[in-house]
Amino acid sequence: MLQLGTLDELPSDYRDALTREHLVPLWPSLRNVLPPAKPIPRTQPACWRYQALRPLLLQAGELTPMEKAERRVLVLANPGHGLEKMQASAAIYLGMQLLLPGEWAPAHRHTPNAVRMIVEGEGAYTTVEGEKCPMQRGDLILTPSGLWHEHGHDGQDPVVWLDVLDLPLVHYLETSYVQEGQAQTVAAGGSERGYRSGGVVPAPMFVRTQQRYPMLRYPWAEVRASLLALAARSQAGQAVQLAYVNPESGEDCQNILGYSALMLRPGETLQLPARSPAMVLHVIEGAASVVAADASFALVQADTCCVPGYVTVSLRNASASEAAFLFVADESPLHRKLGLYEVRQQA
Repeated sequence: MLQLGTLDELPSDYRDALTREHLVPLWPSLRNVLPPAKPIPRTQPACWRYQALRPLLLQAGELTPMEKAERRVLVLANPGHGLEKMQASAAIYLGMQLLLPGEWAPAHRHTPNAVRMIVEGEGAYTTVEGEKCPMQRGDLILTPSGLWHEHGHDGQDPVVWLDVLDLPLVHYLETSYVQEGQAQTVAAGGSERGYRSGGVVPAPMFVRTQQRYPMLRYPWAEVRASLLALAARSQAGQAVQLAYVNPESGEDCQNILGYSALMLRPGETLQLPARSPAMVLHVIEGAASVVAADASFALVQADTCCVPGYVTVSLRNASASEAAFLFVADESPLHRKLGLYEVRQQA
């Protein structure tokens, strides 16, 4: 490979002239933006322990009332990007959000897409475009770009959920903003009720819906049952994984980030290939160890970790009797749309 010239090799008066005209020579920094063979990710393997995070989140509930927070969130910031960037990977934002009994997080809508993975508690809900979505542990609730949403809590105990947004990308594109609104009028019923049987969708009078997001809530009880059914008919060594999709089209449930649920059988070890997208793993039930590059994490229920792209990932359930269930978020839809998605046999 060519040995490229450095900035110090250029005369100082030439460098000053470039600066005055807002010009930058490419060749001294070319290998930084086009490294050989493999990207140089800023995303680092990182882990956030719920046992350590939860007391700080509850303390935030004591220190900051909802009217001064709008959304009471602790951001899970990847040290590779710097805490001030508030991002877990190049395109993924993570935050743990707290809602206390009787609180209401006011209606707004924003350009970034968001999902909520419920971590603990009952009695809270998210209303999205008039549809009230109850929150129970393990449920996935969509709040897509541009849709009005608010959060309320009629229960007795704190409710916590994991926010996953494509905020870093939308902010980088200078298209991130929010609009405030009024409390919504709640419509009867839930969109997921029409999609509870696999292979069939609502078609009243032979007409299919054209909604981009026909299903907003994916109940964990049903996803868990589907994982167990899939495991019962899968061969040993075959991954037990389900994707969260648009039930009308089969496409990813959102545009930029992809989501799935993964089951590890008792004692199972699963080797994931080195893929271009970064990935987030969150434990819904059980425990699992994660090995990525030179990092290893022992995750228990409600723990979250992030691993960069282009590294192999090993998952292991050490329990000999209990299955482990993980929620997975990654950048696959974005990479596929950009023609950048890649799987390598060797990291």
